[in-house]
Amino acid sequence: MPNHELTMIGWRERVDLPDWGVRRIRAKIDTGARTSAIDVAQIETLADDRVRFEVVVRDRPRRVTKWIEADTARQSVVKPSSGERQQRVVCRTTMGIAGIEHEIELSLVCRQGMLCRMLIGRTA
Repeated sequence: MPNHELTMIGWRERVDLPDWGVRRIRAKIDTGARTSAIDVAQIETLADDRVRFEVVVRDRPRRVTKWIEADTARQSVVKPSSGERQQRVVCRTTMGIAGIEHEIELSLVCRQGMLCRMLIGRTA
């Protein structure tokens, strides 16, 4: 077991995705979810296993989005709380939370209507 101190975080945090130029996005910590997910409005498939997608940085009081291009890490089949399986694109990026940065995988999904733009699962 590594010898390091654990950092305490709350059930909701503001996180940065510096590789994508996204700062202080609202994220919910969800220990019931294996993978992490981010709210996207559109996804376009590009050549060479790349995708272009519109990240919803903020939804209220007015909608703010940012277009990102990234490599596709893999395709994943996810069973969300609705119970209906979904196929999702997964990308890797760096996440900063509580002063710590590390690489995570994010599935791209529409989270419209949810309070948090991002969900952080157990593997993050």
